[in-house]
Amino acid sequence: MYFEDFIGDNAILIAIAIFLILAVFLGVRIVPQSEKHVVERFGRLHAVLGPGINFIVPFLDRVAHRVSVLERQLPTSRQDAITADNVLVQVETSVFYRIVEPEKTVYRIRDVDGAIATTVAGIVRAEIGKMELDAVQSNRSSLIATIQENLANMVDDWGIEVTRVEIIDVNLDEATRAAMLQQLNAERARRAQVTEAEGRKRAVELSADADLYAAEQQAKARRVTADAEAYATSVIAEAIAKNGLEAAQFQVALKQVEALAEVGRGAGNQTVLLPSAALDAFRDAFGLLKGKA
Repeated sequence: MYFEDFIGDNAILIAIAIFLILAVFLGVRIVPQSEKHVVERFGRLHAVLGPGINFIVPFLDRVAHRVSVLERQLPTSRQDAITADNVLVQVETSVFYRIVEPEKTVYRIRDVDGAIATTVAGIVRAEIGKMELDAVQSNRSSLIATIQENLANMVDDWGIEVTRVEIIDVNLDEATRAAMLQQLNAERARRAQVTEAEGRKRAVELSADADLYAAEQQAKARRVTADAEAYATSVIAEAIAKNGLEAAQFQVALKQVEALAEVGRGAGNQTVLLPSAALDAFRDAFGLLKGKA
């Protein structure tokens, strides 16, 4: 009875207290670091709540959308495309993105993943259609950069930031693979032939350089020998001019003696026949030497 009397006497105060508690509960919003909350007032966008404690007007404002701002990855998708040289390729792509302006995302696009996947497919087909197959295979980095730039421009109105685009693989049909393999083998054979021809050419050039160098060295040696002989001749001529004919006779006799001595130093048992003029050469040489002394 006492409790019922207390409730009856303080019903208004209790109602006010309950209202205040409910207002505080509805007016305070704690947003996690990985999310942003979109607040609507009477069905219209009012505010976007960031991480931490936020306050809204109870009963007027409500959190209509809780949007994660973590980076997301689209499932790997395949797009058929035709290159500029009419080759059908199948391109596997993967896209990473995150929502930076949730107020645009929730009110401008319904299926974010589907919209991005469709946009990527269109961009990939358009860009590959401008390139030949060899360029697609060898310039993946530039192709990825182009796709990411075009995609970022298109999804900017949706409040989305494209963080990364990857081309995982470029697949070809069996006929194209066989043709490319045949072309690759032919190119390798051509390069091998070119390398072998260049090697032979280089060998010929080096051989010619070696022959030229040897000829130059022989010419230099002959020139040195000729200079020495000329010098010796000039010395002999000078001696003849100073000492007369006896100096020349002495040199001739001395050469004859040296030649006979060289013949006598031959290997093995041998008999040396000296002409009578040889004895005269010895006698003349000693006579001239004695005369000089």
